[in-house]
Amino acid sequence: MRSRVWAGTAAVVFGGLLAAGCGGAGKGKETADANAGKAGSSAYPVSVTDCAGARTTFSAAPARIVTSNASSLELLLRLGAGDKVIGTGFPPGRGTLPGALDAQARNVKVLSRSVIPKEKLLGSGADLYIDTFASMGSMGGGMGDAPTAAEFKAAGIKHIYLKSTACAAQSKDPVTDFSAVEADITSLGAVTGTRARAKEIVAGMKKKVDAVQKAVGGTAESKRPTYFFFDYDAGTKQPTVVCNRQIANAVITLAGARNVFADCDGDYKQVGWEDVIAKNPDWIQLGVRNRGSAAANEKAFDEAEHWLRSNTATTGLKAVREGHFLRIGSEPTTIAGVENADTVEAIAKTLHPGKVG
Repeated sequence: MRSRVWAGTAAVVFGGLLAAGCGGAGKGKETADANAGKAGSSAYPVSVTDCAGARTTFSAAPARIVTSNASSLELLLRLGAGDKVIGTGFPPGRGTLPGALDAQARNVKVLSRSVIPKEKLLGSGADLYIDTFASMGSMGGGMGDAPTAAEFKAAGIKHIYLKSTACAAQSKDPVTDFSAVEADITSLGAVTGTRARAKEIVAGMKKKVDAVQKAVGGTAESKRPTYFFFDYDAGTKQPTVVCNRQIANAVITLAGARNVFADCDGDYKQVGWEDVIAKNPDWIQLGVRNRGSAAANEKAFDEAEHWLRSNTATTGLKAVREGHFLRIGSEPTTIAGVENADTVEAIAKTLHPGKVG
């Protein structure tokens, strides 16, 4: 599996599923999902599982949280648990998060601009580490010298995963909905004692997606426009495409389109431009990462579009000839989170004008 370190957003995503609540844990114990609507100490203990099914149980809400990167940090900020975050790795780029969340993120101590060094993480004073990365044991040396389970335990740090990103590439089935993302939000809400807010967030996502599905969900597969996510910042020499285990596949599918690389099992894959030409997409999303300002973002979109229009390998593509470009950033499309629902709505409005309000 190939790591994706995004300089613009300072986020690392390994394709996969994120942290969902586990099954029943016996009398007196309830899972994160079961407790989603409850509040107060009576809602504990709460248990969540990792990608392999190993259980972590909380008897109370954690007070000192460290996040591995921007995606888990953003979810905590949205849940209203930002005051419990004492540090993060891969911090979000300035302007990446919307509104007040950006200012809150600036106040979180940056433990590393990339992977948090083992010694710093273990000595951080955290009682919980939320990991957006895939299982450390399967990463080789790409993510540095990660703490072992025994070392986390000795330091008094509980270790859980955002399963919608950390585990998805291991899934046997394509990602076509937001159930894993919603499960992560529900689990984090249960763990941090913000269940009511988690319920509101999930309901808001469902409302947007359901409205789009009502408008375009019945469109026959053959009538849906084909769609290519052009990851401009991943490099143009050899395109990197989103496959069917990446959350972008769900975003594209729910918006009433067909991911031209949905036949690719996994999260990301490098292909040749001849493969893109063979797909000849109806629409192309200019997937650039947030540069920190609207002007800088527009400049990046302009550069991506210019490259497609001027490159001999892509100038003949149907989407390029017809100017069918969508200027929607990478982060809300390929990072599992709340804004995935907004992206579904934005894509659907462009591809199905008049049907989606």
